[in-house]
Amino acid sequence: MGLQATIKDDLKVAMKAKDSDRTWALRVLIGEFGRQLEKELSDDQVVAIVKKLIKSERELLAAQGKEESPFLAVMECYLPRAVSEEEVRQWIVANVDFSAYANRMQAMKPIMAHFGSAADGNLVKKVLQSLS
Repeated sequence: MGLQATIKDDLKVAMKAKDSDRTWALRVLIGEFGRQLEKELSDDQVVAIVKKLIKSERELLAAQGKEESPFLAVMECYLPRAVSEEEVRQWIVANVDFSAYANRMQAMKPIMAHFGSAADGNLVKKVLQSLS
């Protein structure tokens, strides 16, 4: 079962439990699915949508002077576990040959391809800069 189907099932559970915050957040997310060209989305596409919604919610909260909301709590539970800085560092040391690149930042593409949505680009950049 894909992440999109899991979210739709979670909406049913939230509605039965009368969890209004969770129901509302999942309806917003499913509404975003409906705006996509394809009906069935890959897990990576779903994660990208969740990240976009989280980013816009954080911007809205920052404008209001707040930090947390029930919407953020619901959305964040659908993100994959993020890799730690140490995991990124270990993988880079073991798998990246910097002699093949003119500078260290050119190694971002294969690193991000390996970790996918589990790694934040800013974290990878920070690790690459610290390896100098």
